[in-house]
Amino acid sequence: MKINKQTIEQKVAENGRLTLEEGLFLFEEADLIWLGKLADRVKRRFHPRPVVTFIIDRNINYTNICVANCDFCAFYEKIGSSHGYVLKKEEIARKIQETIDRGGYQILMQGGLNPQLKIDFYEDLFRFIKEKFPAVRIHSLSPPEIHYIAKISHLSLQDTLIRLRGAGLDSIPGGGAEILVDEVRIKLNANKTTAEQWLKVMETAHKMGMKSTATMMFGHVETYEHRLQHMIKIRELQDHTLGFTAFIPWTFQPENTRVHVQKTSAYDYLRTLAISRLMLDNLPNIQVSWVTMGAKIAQMGLFFGGNDFGSVMIEENVVAAAGATFRMDRQEIERIIIKAGFEPRLRDMEYNLLN
Repeated sequence: MKINKQTIEQKVAENGRLTLEEGLFLFEEADLIWLGKLADRVKRRFHPRPVVTFIIDRNINYTNICVANCDFCAFYEKIGSSHGYVLKKEEIARKIQETIDRGGYQILMQGGLNPQLKIDFYEDLFRFIKEKFPAVRIHSLSPPEIHYIAKISHLSLQDTLIRLRGAGLDSIPGGGAEILVDEVRIKLNANKTTAEQWLKVMETAHKMGMKSTATMMFGHVETYEHRLQHMIKIRELQDHTLGFTAFIPWTFQPENTRVHVQKTSAYDYLRTLAISRLMLDNLPNIQVSWVTMGAKIAQMGLFFGGNDFGSVMIEENVVAAAGATFRMDRQEIERIIIKAGFEPRLRDMEYNLLN
């Protein structure tokens, strides 16, 4: 059957699953407004009430020392750098207390692939956090970090996750995914994990009962087909585990990196957001990215398939190092959501409403 707007509309109306070829048609042929309307229809199927969720948390970068040497990262420091650091527990505790004082209850800790930090470091740190802040949720360590901890600690992936979970790790953020196609990862010099290794960390965690998010960083050296391959791999794993709570597509920030490309347009971002909603038929939540696109484009994203506004994000350093400077507090996020005609609701990582 020839692919056209009518056949895709019919398939979406019947809860059918879109193929890679149909996704390519959407990227290459579909107009933006039609895409938005179709994605909004699917969003309303998942979320019939006019509610937009958000969370209050803090991204604590516990170390910036990393051996991955990724071309797209403007944050990391090499071993021996005078600018390298590992935060002391007392500093992390201060940041957590400040987060709690501002209404947050979750911390997102990510750093680098630091060869000095083996499994014992993380077990000690997580136990310290849970003893001092028992109500705080630890949503931390990307799949590349977990894979690297297992490697340098001479442990299996499952044993690593069992120990981390036993020490207090609650859930896993979807960082380090970039594009889950190895030919793209090689071009980006992403010496962290292969696509298969990233997915294996998530699969193992999901089978243990841990939840996670999934991300996609796009707008660098990938093609539309690569983006779709990434979405399909997330979709296929979700079919087996149902462990992903949300998908977060965000745009690459080229400033201060070794990847010299033009910054992704709002047009491309909204198209990709809408297509994400259409392709990921088994994933309940799509998050807009105000951190990379700003408040107004993120607000528009609520009409292109997005139902979640992400985090107040009291602290963020990695994307900021690459040139993104957008900042919003809770009041501004709520104002933006209300102005778009939705009700703002605070949530947790698993999308349980908290207010």
